[in-house]
Amino acid sequence: MAYLFDTDAISEIFKPRPAKGYLLWLANLSRSQQFTVVLGELFKGAYKTPSKQRFLRLIEDRVLPQFTVLPYDTEISRIYGRLRAELERAGTPVAEADLMIAATARRFGLEVVTGNLKHFSKIPDLQIERAFADNRNPGRRDSNS
Repeated sequence: MAYLFDTDAISEIFKPRPAKGYLLWLANLSRSQQFTVVLGELFKGAYKTPSKQRFLRLIEDRVLPQFTVLPYDTEISRIYGRLRAELERAGTPVAEADLMIAATARRFGLEVVTGNLKHFSKIPDLQIERAFADNRNPGRRDSNS
């Protein structure tokens, strides 16, 4: 199986004490199983922090070599548009970035790795890998980003 990683699931590896169970799961994956589309969110976070250079280096040294960055193409846009319309009609809108991730996962047949189960669970037929969500450090709540 291959996976599409949300921002929180990638950011976890930068933390001083990342979730051990999650890191063990991640260590068993090859690069050919790890995909993302959230580089913009990672770069935004890096540019907002006082430790900008350190985080920019982490992205260059740890994220880019480990994850394949997928393009956002016309087919993903169609899936996104259909999902957004369906969810809004049902009264269960989802944040735009999460919908873009979900549409990309659908397009490429990937499971989403996220700690944000609350938002992603609203999207019908989306495959979610719970390795990060289930192994988060105690006391951490479901993410809203």
